Amino acid sequence: MTPTNNNQQLKHKEFANDVIIPEIARLLDEGHSVTLTLRGISMRPFLEDGRDKAILTKPSKPVRVGDVVLAEVLPRRYALHRIVKIDGNLITMRGDGNLATEQFDASKVLGIARCFYRKGCKRPDYTTGWKWRIYSAVWTALLPVRRYLLFAYRMTLKLKHK
Repeated sequence: MTPTNNNQQLKHKEFANDVIIPEIARLLDEGHSVTLTLRGISMRPFLEDGRDKAILTKPSKPVRVGDVVLAEVLPRRYALHRIVKIDGNLITMRGDGNLATEQFDASKVLGIARCFYRKGCKRPDYTTGWKWRIYSAVWTALLPVRRYLLFAYRMTLKLKHK
């Protein structure tokens, strides 16, 4: 909830994905954009749990390989991951921090990420911007060694939190 004046406090409330995502899908279908605080570690190392936010909209054109989409990958199971392959109506996506993939029908795409607010920054990283495109190209090309890079990243995080 957002305060209407300076005397009110900002309230934070969390909902289970299977409760909130259908409402997000409805808002996207109505033409609204939605700001979603990211949960989970599947998009590491670029996007972090609870820290970063995605701005989602309904796709205005067919999604492409490289797009980050919110989709229902199984009944009542949702993921925000990068598309790695499209074969007709079958979409395959993978979280940047994952090695495994998910497949689903293209009709299950609920929204597309247009930008991300990362590390508390006030300016978004747009998915059409040079920073995001370079990161995406490099990170997806590193798939064969991603396991080792993610291990090193996790070890660095553990050392920081000691």
